[in-house]
Amino acid sequence: MRLRRSLTTVVGLAAATALTLAGCASSSEPGSADASPEETSGAAGGATDEFPITIEHAFGETVVEAEPERVATWGWGSTEAAVAAGVYPVAVAEQVWTVGEDALLPWVEEAYDEAGVEHPVILSDPEGGATVPYEEFVEVAPDLIVAPYSGLTQEQYDLLSEIAPVVAYPEAPWQTEWDDIITITADSLGRSAAGEQVVADIEQYLADEAAAHPEFEGVTFAAIVDSPSEGLVYVYDSVDPRAGFLEGLGLEIAPAVSELSPGDGSFFYTLSYEELDKLESDVIVSYTYTEEQAAELPTKPELQALPAVADGKVVQQVGQVPVSAVSPPTALSVTWPDGMPALVDSLAEVLG
Repeated sequence: MRLRRSLTTVVGLAAATALTLAGCASSSEPGSADASPEETSGAAGGATDEFPITIEHAFGETVVEAEPERVATWGWGSTEAAVAAGVYPVAVAEQVWTVGEDALLPWVEEAYDEAGVEHPVILSDPEGGATVPYEEFVEVAPDLIVAPYSGLTQEQYDLLSEIAPVVAYPEAPWQTEWDDIITITADSLGRSAAGEQVVADIEQYLADEAAAHPEFEGVTFAAIVDSPSEGLVYVYDSVDPRAGFLEGLGLEIAPAVSELSPGDGSFFYTLSYEELDKLESDVIVSYTYTEEQAAELPTKPELQALPAVADGKVVQQVGQVPVSAVSPPTALSVTWPDGMPALVDSLAEVLG
């Protein structure tokens, strides 16, 4: 209750400040509280759907009464989905692990620069969504917060909803399929047709790559991250969107991935090095953060228990930014050269 009272106070102060600024301002600029819809959202062409629009999600439903003019995104992938649909958010969650503080993902920065749109406010997110910078959201004054692939809790959702309507994930945190991230975002912006086209284009890209690489068909995979400091391996479960993209290339998630899963609703689980012999698959797809780890991984003694590693069937995506481009891919990172194209080339090299 203390947090809720504090937030309500901040909201009131922000509203008073906004009124003062509106009375004094003589000009507007992108990202400012008095900017025009075109300047603030960077919208290209406007919405095509009729408002109000109702979006159902895990916390109930959200009604978007009119075309959003100041969109904020939270979590992963919704920024790219909005941009791909023609809307440039005024505020986005920072990605500290990938690019550090106060920086944009490269494919996002390129999109804003190519469109000539001022860069968005970067919302503090040092803990990957565990905490939410409510006051920063208040200062940005969004009229819609889009977070279909995030870890929002009920309390976080409720508090954010005091600031603006919030579109959350459909069922569980961090488990939204890649195409749903795009369509939910586009639907909430009144641009369902644009979202459907983005999904169709990505599906065509995957289909073209699958056709170009018949050696992928039916190959079973397990997607992992090795954690030497913990003496275990993280395994992405079948519900994770990373699996969906790889399946789009013609691969199949190994039955062992589901059989070993604890089924606790998480998008990943862990296996100790002593359990790795149970994770049977034709190929291992490893998201590896450094070149040093990448060089060691194929011959690392502990990982030889993985049948695919012992067989030399290891595909690695290396580097924090390249890993982020495919883990999971987004509407803008799919065709980023060091993203899926690089991963496809690595798969072809190992499986061909």
